[in-house]
Amino acid sequence: MATTTSPAPPRPTTRSPEPRRRRRAGWWLPFALVAPAVLLELLIHLVPMLTGIWVSFTQLTRFFIRNWTEAPFVGLRNYQVALDFDGAVGRGLLSSFLITCAYTVIVVGVSWALGMAAAVALQRRFRGRAFFRTLFLVPYALPVYAGIVTWNFMLQRDTGVINHLLVEDLGVLDERPFWLIGGRAFVSILVVAVWRLWPFAFLMLTAGLQSVPDDIYEAAAMDGAHAFRSWWSITLPMLRPVNTVLVLVMFLWVFNDFNTPYVLFGTSQPPAGDLISFHIYNASFLTWNFGAGAAMSVLLLLFLLLVTGVYLLLVNRRSRRA
Repeated sequence: MATTTSPAPPRPTTRSPEPRRRRRAGWWLPFALVAPAVLLELLIHLVPMLTGIWVSFTQLTRFFIRNWTEAPFVGLRNYQVALDFDGAVGRGLLSSFLITCAYTVIVVGVSWALGMAAAVALQRRFRGRAFFRTLFLVPYALPVYAGIVTWNFMLQRDTGVINHLLVEDLGVLDERPFWLIGGRAFVSILVVAVWRLWPFAFLMLTAGLQSVPDDIYEAAAMDGAHAFRSWWSITLPMLRPVNTVLVLVMFLWVFNDFNTPYVLFGTSQPPAGDLISFHIYNASFLTWNFGAGAAMSVLLLLFLLLVTGVYLLLVNRRSRRA
C-alpha cells in the first residue's frame, strides 16, 4: 500500500537589507558652482525687492532718510494715494502709465516688424549679406549711453543734424522745431527706442530662421506660393516659439525703459515723454517721498506679473490647440 506524503511548507525567505546608496565623490560640486549665482541673485534682486515692498508700507520721506528703518508704518496709504486718480499723484501716475502703454505697443510693434523684414530679406545668400548683417547690428553693439547721447546732439533745435537735414537740405520743414520738448518729444523717444531695439529683434529672428529648411520654401514655390504666402504659412508658424519669447522680452524691456528718457531728456522730462519708470524715479528722488515711489514700483511689478502670466497662459492654450 502506497503512502502519500504532503509537500513540505515553503521556507520563509528573508531578504537582506538593501545597502544604503553611497554618495558619489564630488556630489557637492554642482551645488558649489550654483551657490555664487544664487547668493548674488538674493543680494542683488531678492533682498532689494523685499526691502522696496517693506518701504512701500512706510512714510519714508526726507525727514527719515538718515534713520530709514524708523520711518512710521502707514499701511496701504501710499497705495491709496497712488491709485486715487482724482488727486494729483494718481492723475500723474495714470497719465504716465497710458503714455508708457502707447510707447511700448508702438516700439515693440515697429521693432518686430523691422527685425522680421530685415531677417527675411537677408535669409537668402547673396553678395554683401554679411556686410548688411553687421551694419544692422551696430545700434545693438553700441553702448546705450553713447548712442542716446549722440541722438540728443542730433535732435537739438539749433545745432542738430536732424533739423539741418529736414530744413536746409530737404526743405521738408519751414522752421527748426523743438524735438526734445513739447509734443514732439514722444516722437523723438520713439525713434531712439526703435533704433536701439530693432537690431535685437533682427538678431533673434535671424537665428530662428536658420532652423527653417530651404526645402519647404522650394516645395511651396513649386506649388505656386508667392512670397507673402510663404511668409504667412511657413515662416510665421516656424518662428512661433522664437516670437513667443521675443515679444515678451521686448515688452518687459520697453515698459521698464529708464535709460532712454533719462539720457535723452535729463531729469526734467517733458510730459509727452513721461515714461512710468522715469516717473517713479522723479516721485522718489525729486520729491524725496520714497514710500510713495516704492508703492508705485510695487504696482508696476504686479502689473507686469499679471500681463506676463496672462500672456503665457494664452500662448500655452494656443499651442495646445495647435
